[in-house]
Amino acid sequence: MSICAKCPSRGCLEKNEEKMPKKLCPSRNIELQTKAKELHTGDNLTIALQSALVESEGNTNWTRVEETIQFAKKCGFKRIGLAFCTGLHEEAKTFVKILEHHGLEVVSVVCKNGAILKGFLGIDQPEKETYVKNDIMCNPIGQALLLNEAKTDLNILFGLCVGHDTLFIKHSEAPITIFAVKDRVLCHNPLGAIYQADGYYKKKLFK
Repeated sequence: MSICAKCPSRGCLEKNEEKMPKKLCPSRNIELQTKAKELHTGDNLTIALQSALVESEGNTNWTRVEETIQFAKKCGFKRIGLAFCTGLHEEAKTFVKILEHHGLEVVSVVCKNGAILKGFLGIDQPEKETYVKNDIMCNPIGQALLLNEAKTDLNILFGLCVGHDTLFIKHSEAPITIFAVKDRVLCHNPLGAIYQADGYYKKKLFK
């Protein structure tokens, strides 16, 4: 168990043991931290090193788009998988254009791939001759399998719904980074609700 989110002193930011809580502080778990360090080999070491460089070089200078491009290049990732939501089709189109401009090969796959009706999941649907996108289930497992077959070096999540992202992450073989997350109410900025947790959203979040 860990209580980092409730820590009043955050001694780990200064490597100050005196400020580290006596109990439930992961920094005091020598066995766990030793294991974590030992796992920094091979691909893990490359990703950890290059992401640290991107963090320091791009801090307050690069947008998430720029950081993603630099991270991919520094890690030597050539083929990029883009698993995107159909609701962000135009945004995905622009993102692919930018990535390709920087010499990256992109394999993109939409959430509605396979055109599988939601009835497959046991959801009742009225019979009709034509269907709209809301009748078609999201297929994140299909997205992951397609990108696995394409042998992508890095997969980017682009606006998948809560739960659908879970399934994609579970089945993806390539490492994953998240560019955008779904929040239909807050224009895909879920932190907006956090920033207003003691304000406009207090009654809604703490009811």
